Amino acid sequence: MYPHQIERLTDALERADVDALIATSAENVVYVTGFRSMVYALFRTAQLAVWTPRGSALVVPAIDVPAIVNERIAVDHVIAHGGFVASPGRGEEGERVRAVLDARVASPADGLARALEVLGASGRIGLDESGIAPRLRDALVARVGHGRVVPAADLFGSARRVKAPYEIECLERALHIAEEALNAIVQMLKPGVTEREAVAVLEAEILKREATTYPSIIAFGDLSAVPAPWATDRALRPGELVRFDVGAVYKGYCSNVGRMAVMGEPSARQQEVYEAVQAGVEAAINLVAPGVTAGGVFDAAMTAARAGGLPDLQRHHVGHGIGLDHWEPPTLAAGDATPLEMGEVLRIEVPYYEHGWAGVNVKDTILVTRRDSHVMNRSLRGLVVLD
Repeated sequence: MYPHQIERLTDALERADVDALIATSAENVVYVTGFRSMVYALFRTAQLAVWTPRGSALVVPAIDVPAIVNERIAVDHVIAHGGFVASPGRGEEGERVRAVLDARVASPADGLARALEVLGASGRIGLDESGIAPRLRDALVARVGHGRVVPAADLFGSARRVKAPYEIECLERALHIAEEALNAIVQMLKPGVTEREAVAVLEAEILKREATTYPSIIAFGDLSAVPAPWATDRALRPGELVRFDVGAVYKGYCSNVGRMAVMGEPSARQQEVYEAVQAGVEAAINLVAPGVTAGGVFDAAMTAARAGGLPDLQRHHVGHGIGLDHWEPPTLAAGDATPLEMGEVLRIEVPYYEHGWAGVNVKDTILVTRRDSHVMNRSLRGLVVLD
C-alpha cells in the first residue's frame, strides 16, 4: 500500500471514530490490499480486507490462498475459511500456503473476529456494506457485536476520491489503450461492417495492449439512441452516426471514452447536435478546478449545451469520478455542493439521446490539478467523418 492510500484511509478512519475499516467490494479490497480475486469474479465468494493503522489482513476462502501467496500480496495476515483442499507442494511458497490452510477457520465471521483480534482492533469498526450479502453481514455483525459496527462504504468512497500518482498513471494508461483500440475501429469501419464485428476488433486490440475489456458500446444510426445497447448484427449504412462508448481496464483501473463518427458528410442536424454536446463538455472542463462545486460544473455544462442548440436538454448528471470502479464519487449533479479536490479524476459527458433518430455523446477524462484541470485524453473530440 502506498503512503497516499494510508493517509486517505487514516483520515477516513479518524473522521468516523472507528478502530478498523473492513472492505467487502472487489474495488475496496484491491484498494486496501492490491489483491484481485479470480474466485470472487467468478463466484462472488465472501472476501474481506481489514485495515487498521497497525496492519492489514485478508479473510478469504481457502481456494484464494495459493493466489495470494503466489502474487506475494503485501498484507500482514491471511486468514482462510472453508473446506477447499489443496496440495501446497514444497518450497517456501508451499510452506506458507500450508501454514495458512492449517490455521483456517470455519466461516468468514470467525475469520473477521480473528483478524480484528490479531490486529488489536477492539473498538468500533467500519463495515463496507457495498459488497456483502445481507446474510453474511448479519453474521459478521452478530459475531463482533451490534454496537461496534457502523457503515463504511462512504468512507472508502471518500478515501478513493483523490488518486495517488501510481493510480493516475494506471488510469491514464487505461484511457490511452482504449483510445488506441478505438482508432483501430475508426480505420476499419465502412458500410456493411456490423456492430458486433466492430466490438470484436475493439476487444482484440485492447487485449493486445495488456489490458482487459468490459462491455463496450459501438452503436449505429437509430440504435445509438439507446443509452446502453448490446452490439447487434446491424450493419453500418451511409449517412449514419456512430456512437463509441468504450473503455479498458489496466491493473484494475478503468477508462471510458466517448466519441462520435458519421459515415459520410454529416447532415446539418447531425453537426448541430454534435456541436451542442461538445460545447457542454468543453464548458464543464473549462470550469473544473479545486474548490469548484460538482453542481457548478453541472450548471456550466447544461447552460452551454442548451445555448448551443439543445434548449430542451435534460440531464441528471454530467459525469463523475472514475478509478477502480467505473463510477466513483463525486457525481457532477444539479445542486451538489461537493467541492472538487486536487488529484481527483473525473469523466465528463453531456449526452443527448433522441429515440428513433440517434444518440450523441462525447466523454473526456479530466485530472483536477493544483490550479485548474488537465485533459488526460489524447484523441481529438471532433466529429469523425468516415470515408
